[in-house]
Amino acid sequence: MDIVRLTAVSKTYGTGPGAVTALDGVTLGLAEGSFTAVMGASGSGKSTLLQCAAGLERPTAGAVSLDGRDLSRLRESALTRLRRETIGFVFQSYNLLPALTAEQNVGLPLRLAGHRPDRRAVRAALEAVGLGDRARHRPAELSGGQQQRVAIARALVTAPRVLFADEPTGALDSAASRTVLGVLRTLVAEHGQTIVMVSHDPVAAAHADRVVFLADGRIAGTLDDPDAVTVAGRLARLEEAAGAAGAAAGEATAC
Repeated sequence: MDIVRLTAVSKTYGTGPGAVTALDGVTLGLAEGSFTAVMGASGSGKSTLLQCAAGLERPTAGAVSLDGRDLSRLRESALTRLRRETIGFVFQSYNLLPALTAEQNVGLPLRLAGHRPDRRAVRAALEAVGLGDRARHRPAELSGGQQQRVAIARALVTAPRVLFADEPTGALDSAASRTVLGVLRTLVAEHGQTIVMVSHDPVAAAHADRVVFLADGRIAGTLDDPDAVTVAGRLARLEEAAGAAGAAAGEATAC
């Protein structure tokens, strides 16, 4: 069963000759309990796809359904409530508040929703990412990988059905990246979490069940049970094609 589904989704920024089409008729289903990586050259539409799938951007055309609900039919207040109850979002920049401890940062979404944080739920989220012993530490007292894991715990504390991650290992060294990716893989395997991750790293993408490749705002292929070498080859070809198209466009403009 698809917990997230995009049907003929397009997203255009601007109007007239300067308009930019970030997504162009994308149809994609994301099964519950799956781990999907989204990859492509710079400007291929990866982050826009993530934003539309999470209900953070409204598509120009097409439909997005989340947990069986058509997002285009929801008022902004209902959409905000659905996002709060159904999804979690992890960014490349950790976005932790430096004055708060790890457990206070994790409990922040509950406070913003008007609830008193349940200490057991907060501790369980920190335990899930291997940081139960760092609850009282502030961000400055944590490594980059630990801060990213706090950010993941913060996204998990509301028990979301879907976790969206935008380059979650982009600012981490290889050891910290492996730890964070291991946490994400465990969330899928042991807790049935659905994860959608944008990444530029073939090694990171190899932790997913499936890789979706984008080019010029369109799906350019998928790869099940990926390995890093195959992913790297596919991505290199897409980047080479994107570079050639950009050079050709530049020459045409110059002429």
